Amino acid sequence: MTPEELKAFEEKVRAYVGREISPRRKGKDDVNAAMIRHWTEVTEDQNPVYSDAEFAAKSSKKGLIAPPTMLQIWSMEGYPMCKNPTKDLQRELHEVFNSYGFTGSLGTNTKTEFYRDLRPGDQVYYHTIIDNISEPKKTARGFGYFVETATAFTDQNGDPIGRQIFRVLKFIPAQQEAAAGSDAPVKAPTRIQSPRGHDNAWWWEAVDQGKVLIQRCKSCKTLRHPPRPMCGECQSLEWDSIESTLDGEVFSFTEISYPKFPGYPYPLVTGVIQLKEGTRLVAGIVGCDPSAVHIGMKVTGKVEKVDEKTSLPQFYPA
Repeated sequence: MTPEELKAFEEKVRAYVGREISPRRKGKDDVNAAMIRHWTEVTEDQNPVYSDAEFAAKSSKKGLIAPPTMLQIWSMEGYPMCKNPTKDLQRELHEVFNSYGFTGSLGTNTKTEFYRDLRPGDQVYYHTIIDNISEPKKTARGFGYFVETATAFTDQNGDPIGRQIFRVLKFIPAQQEAAAGSDAPVKAPTRIQSPRGHDNAWWWEAVDQGKVLIQRCKSCKTLRHPPRPMCGECQSLEWDSIESTLDGEVFSFTEISYPKFPGYPYPLVTGVIQLKEGTRLVAGIVGCDPSAVHIGMKVTGKVEKVDEKTSLPQFYPA
């Protein structure tokens, strides 16, 4: 991008700063016990002030409250955003970035302030503006800009209940940037590489060799996955492994539709596979139409090359 093009681009995107993404809106659901229960089950938050009415009434809270971390949940669009998302100003701004080559998107951090507890029956309203666009930055992911939105949360009386700053990096992917000044074609992106650390590198190295190993405690013979240094049953630090036959069944699954990440095939069905040995493994389910996948479906797996850098276990209908 020439200096003149960059200046024109920056003038276009900075014109969005200060504009509201949408008018003040009410969340789809009032604060309610069912959603609080779902949240605490998933997060394994056992604080009784969220679920035990008798305990909560005797506590300093004087009744049930919602976990503060659910503040944004009451304002979210839900499943429609993966099929027919609302065309708002934020998505319009992202499309401007995309049109200039800033096709990478990465949520980097959020800062949230909580002003009071929310209780069942409260109504949550939200109002979001595009608050700030940074100066251009050279990051490890590529050249780009940080875009910050600010959301003010209020209740049914119009009183403030919280505020959230959300930051997204819009960037030119490094591969794309490197190829921009040459005639070399841009390589197709690969899948996100799994991090390999002290406790799991051995497992990925076995996958590279076409094997899926299951960690086993040397003391009590308990199998465990994912890999970790200590046995959860007897706390032994001694372990070895066995090789899985990769026979099993679908314990649960989901079809990932949105957003579409470069390097991944779609439709993309990911499942929790109950292996015959007794442990579970998250992996792709392939070789059939997504509509054919069901809980309890018998599957058999094999390690396959899914791109030039990555081998992964994938499961087929048995």
